[in-house]
Amino acid sequence: MSLRVLGVDPGLTRCGLGVVDVERNRRATLVAVGVVGTEAGTALDARLLVIAEAIDLWLDTHKPDVLAVERVFSQLNVSTVMGTAQASGVVIAAAARRGIPVALHTPTEVKAAVTGSGGANKDAVGKMVTKILRLDAPPKPADAADALALALTHAWRRGVAGPGQTTAGSASGARAIARPPTAGLTPAQRLWAEAEARARR
Repeated sequence: MSLRVLGVDPGLTRCGLGVVDVERNRRATLVAVGVVGTEAGTALDARLLVIAEAIDLWLDTHKPDVLAVERVFSQLNVSTVMGTAQASGVVIAAAARRGIPVALHTPTEVKAAVTGSGGANKDAVGKMVTKILRLDAPPKPADAADALALALTHAWRRGVAGPGQTTAGSASGARAIARPPTAGLTPAQRLWAEAEARARR
């Protein structure tokens, strides 16, 4: 049994979407990846409608067990923060209508989970996503790779549950699933598992 996670890197101009299936041994497989967005000059209501229709299609097509969305964080560009928050709201509401749990992860958490370093750049994240998912090339643009990284982060951080189950920390508040041993993990996964173990001591 595996966990299907839809990762969303929210944004009005480019909203990254990535679906992965993650097995109990943390082996991950790409299901779908893409980017949806609009031009900056488009009216806000039309921009949000494009994202709403896209996320509805992805949720109904891929039927994820959980959504992983990048948490909005403070930036110098207030308009960028507002757009990200608005896109996030549309995505979260779409999941809520279907009873799909939503989890939020910061960019630092995602970088640490995928690369082993919270200060990694987008190129490093893209390369690790490519390696972890056994792809021929990094997903482009970077928003697509970031969406996949979000999905991987959620599955690894919360433990992997089968369909019909949820992961700890989701909107349902379900109990935690026991994490698998570190044997067979990638270096980045192993670093993350070891950091989690230290934090629990």
